[in-house]
Amino acid sequence: MSTKLLLIADTHLPKRAKVLPAQVWDEVDAADVVFHAGDWVSVDHLDDLEARSRRLVAVFGNNDHGELRERLPLVARAEIEGVRFAVVHETGAAKGREERCAAEYDDADVLVFGHSHIPWDTTAETGLRLLNPGSPTDRRRQPYCTYMTAVADTGELRDVTLHRLPPRTPDRSARSR
Repeated sequence: MSTKLLLIADTHLPKRAKVLPAQVWDEVDAADVVFHAGDWVSVDHLDDLEARSRRLVAVFGNNDHGELRERLPLVARAEIEGVRFAVVHETGAAKGREERCAAEYDDADVLVFGHSHIPWDTTAETGLRLLNPGSPTDRRRQPYCTYMTAVADTGELRDVTLHRLPPRTPDRSARSR
């Protein structure tokens, strides 16, 4: 049986956006498992995602403090449909990332990470797949806010898709008059 996955990171609510985009909430509702690779900022956002997700696999990020660090691990692991996942917020510099992560997460098939807000999909020589979904709320220097979906099925990760979100409409109340 296949399992639908949603991968998000760096939501930074309510600092970078007031709410998670409706399109992402629709994906939460459709997913069997939601991965969040840290930088929540708000405990309320964690509560909302926990309540709405069928299953949540999540970690804290460098911008998460207090209760978020108490409730979430630095590294999370899950086996889904025979695919071994590890989730972490930071992986260090892009240069040498595959080799470093392959050594550190040698018991995983897929590493989901965040921090940079830059989408990433590569495979280390060892076979470890590294996925960063970007951010659905803070594109930084990227052209779009993004997230990923995938399917875990009989020991295989397939249909990995990077989704671009439409530009946000400016908050009218924040405009100067």
